[in-house]
Amino acid sequence: MNIELRPATIKDLELLEYWDTKQHVIDCDPYDDWNWEKELKYNPEWREQLIAESGNRPIGFIQIIDPYLEETNYWGKVEKNKRAIDIWIGEEKDLSKGYGTIMMQLAIKKCFAAPNVNGILIDPLKKNIKAHRFYKRLGFEFIEERDFNEISCFVFKLKKDNVPNR
Repeated sequence: MNIELRPATIKDLELLEYWDTKQHVIDCDPYDDWNWEKELKYNPEWREQLIAESGNRPIGFIQIIDPYLEETNYWGKVEKNKRAIDIWIGEEKDLSKGYGTIMMQLAIKKCFAAPNVNGILIDPLKKNIKAHRFYKRLGFEFIEERDFNEISCFVFKLKKDNVPNR
């Protein structure tokens, strides 16, 4: 299965807004308004927004941020040399086909390609047990339960030394 990541652009606006209407996407991130029209035109040094494609067909989205530099301070006090990932599959028909695993493997590789990066953070909803199992399979370890903007999440961390099949 060949999946590639490319930068998201304003040309992806309609697609991303459409994916935001999908129930499985809402279930993973029920209270966020990504403000796509603004964010797709804004490319700060601390963030990458990527579209995952399989055979030139968009299948998902990944955002990688440097939580230490990120402007909204979403992660609060965090050490330098970390990255944080958001990920989702756009269409229901593309769920449970292994796309998410490959997308995460590509994102992990991209994060750890920077020699100074030593860990990756993720924050799935506390109630999303399926996501917890998914991240644990990829080598992430549970760190803590934490509220982000009054939403209960589990924080997981992947240390560079714990990446399977490196």
